[in-house]
Amino acid sequence: MNAPVPPPGDAEPTAVISAITALGAFFALEETGAAPPAGWQPMSAALLGDRVTGVRQWLAAAGGQPAGAVEPRVAASVAHLGLAARLVSPALAAAVLFGRPLLFALHEVRWQPVLGGPVPLALPAGALGAPLAGLEALAGLLAARLLAGPLEELAAVFGTFGVSRHILRGNTASAVNGAAVSLVRARPELAVRTRAFTGLLLDRPPLAGESTAEEGVFRRRSCCLIYRAGPGGKGALCGDCALDLRPATGRVPDSAS
Repeated sequence: MNAPVPPPGDAEPTAVISAITALGAFFALEETGAAPPAGWQPMSAALLGDRVTGVRQWLAAAGGQPAGAVEPRVAASVAHLGLAARLVSPALAAAVLFGRPLLFALHEVRWQPVLGGPVPLALPAGALGAPLAGLEALAGLLAARLLAGPLEELAAVFGTFGVSRHILRGNTASAVNGAAVSLVRARPELAVRTRAFTGLLLDRPPLAGESTAEEGVFRRRSCCLIYRAGPGGKGALCGDCALDLRPATGRVPDSAS
């Protein structure tokens, strides 16, 4: 596979975390010790449920509606998509930039559940694995132990609000592609490697079949439901939505230009 060789993978974990964090808010990470600092919370089912309530209120207010006008499953899907992107983005960056897997259990994640943007995220020391040779090996490991692990656990929690597994996996696929687009914008010289790695993740379980990539353009096979949060259930569709018949806008660019 013709993909650029990443920077040396033997960098100190602190340096790797710093390099990933510098890419932007969706990539930013902190490390937790045995006792996380005050203010960091576990990503528990109870707090995730509270987030659905908060997102529901936020979506309703944005549309000038009462909170009850937004379906709980719509808020749950939107909340899930944001958190899936938050968990996937640093792992994608670690793999593409350094050839290293970033692996963790959902119960190990610590976050600050604020609304209005990417949540602060902290992972345990040791989450960053040793370098692996080849994109195939990296993709196989992340698919099995990240996408089919904590990301599936996260989806299961939001599934209790009536969101289908098809939509939730589509959200995760969209999060993977969105992370790739953001990474290429920050590091355009790694566009080929990023595109190749993203394709490997999207083409294998658990995300196989959840999206298409005709002529390099990403489109999911489901809808995150956010359009239903608009007044009368007639809000805008996302650019990669299966319901949008216009040309998709989710292509991983060849460069930042």
